[in-house]
Amino acid sequence: MSEPLGGLLAAPPSIVAAGVEVFSAALRDQGTAVTHVDWRPPGFGSADDLAQLALDPRRAPANRVAVERVLAAGSVLVDVRPAREVLDLPDRLLLHSGPPLTWENASGPMRGALIGACLFEGWATDVEDAERVLAAGEVALDPCHHHRTVGPMAGVTSPSMWMWCLQDPATGAQAWCNLNEGLGKVLRMGAFNEEVLTRLAWMRDVLGPVLQQAVRSRTEPLDVKAILAQMLQMGDEGHNRNRAGSLMALRELSPSIVAVDAPSSDIAEVLRFIGGNEHFFLNLGMPTAKLAMDAARGVPGSTMLTVMSRNGTEFGIQTAGTGDRWFTGPANTPVGLFLGDYGPEDANPDIGDSAIMETYGVGGFSMAAAPAIVRFVGGTVPDALATTERMYQLTLAENPAMQIPIMGFRGSPTGIDVLKVARTGWLPQINTGMAGRVAGTGQVGAGLVQPPQQCFEQALAALAEESRAAS
Repeated sequence: MSEPLGGLLAAPPSIVAAGVEVFSAALRDQGTAVTHVDWRPPGFGSADDLAQLALDPRRAPANRVAVERVLAAGSVLVDVRPAREVLDLPDRLLLHSGPPLTWENASGPMRGALIGACLFEGWATDVEDAERVLAAGEVALDPCHHHRTVGPMAGVTSPSMWMWCLQDPATGAQAWCNLNEGLGKVLRMGAFNEEVLTRLAWMRDVLGPVLQQAVRSRTEPLDVKAILAQMLQMGDEGHNRNRAGSLMALRELSPSIVAVDAPSSDIAEVLRFIGGNEHFFLNLGMPTAKLAMDAARGVPGSTMLTVMSRNGTEFGIQTAGTGDRWFTGPANTPVGLFLGDYGPEDANPDIGDSAIMETYGVGGFSMAAAPAIVRFVGGTVPDALATTERMYQLTLAENPAMQIPIMGFRGSPTGIDVLKVARTGWLPQINTGMAGRVAGTGQVGAGLVQPPQQCFEQALAALAEESRAAS
């Protein structure tokens, strides 16, 4: 009688592991013999450019400076004000997420959000009129990032919208973000029906003024960075899971909210709205990350990313060594889980400034802190752990303020290095919401996505060119 599987299982197994060393180390810790193969995916970029950056004597000290600035940056909530005031935002100008775009190349959800903002501001009488004024260029468009501002998903910000005003207490630098509307059919997901416009009007007339009085009445500003650090130890990752962070923000703000001189029905509705919005904190976390990454701008010789952002059509990145220059490529479509009867064919390509969270080292980079996130974006718990481990290979440092308990309280992987991305061929991991590709749809799901490689190819070439010019 022949042995099962030709005797394949007659002897102890021999284990060969390739890639990340953590798998081999785990087996050795269990007393198992393993042969490790140091294999990595092929990198990209020209050999001359890679060598130029690798040998640039400015790179290591410049990256140290950039990282130190990121880690030192703080974030406190100092005010809530309309965008018209705080950004000096004139009429007929709308901010949006991602790199620059025009109405002609705007995606469905971006068009939907722009239409909704025009209706909200009274610049158009109906949808057709809004489409006309936008197509005619009567309303100007500009990226949020050009105004030290960030916005989730479409990120559309209009003059009448209220803004969180955050400040780095050490440097006085500021960053802003609009208020979070909640989930489902919301403007940032491209919806613009009566429900959306009614909610935006309530946020303008009730929520914003109440929050302004509450924030201004506090004896000390709210330490938003401290909340972000704490929520990583409570099962959040700071991008698609913000439950603990939102509850902590509500806990800190509610005593001041209930003391506001406003009708009790308004106070109750504000508390009910915040308590029912699990993503309320996201719009505080994003400008916190923006403050940190902006601190690293303009460091000649640094190969660290300062921005990852998407507008639903293109994905754009910026680096500390190349200032405000965008490097762009076509946005990929997230892969993940869908709401209701929606499916992959309903999803728009990647959109939103919220990838600033991954640029800072949380979100998809800290998925190990939030294993439950896989129930929302897809994958498995081991996938979440492996993702964080892999991101350490692409970054310059660990952020001691953003500790991940399951990783032995290691700091989150921080400071994405263009050179490391090019050498390994691995791309940063982002988890994100998915907007419907048809204007007006709203949210259709959530998932995982990566930037297009060509963004990093362009950045690598530009950094190498800058290095040659400086030598």
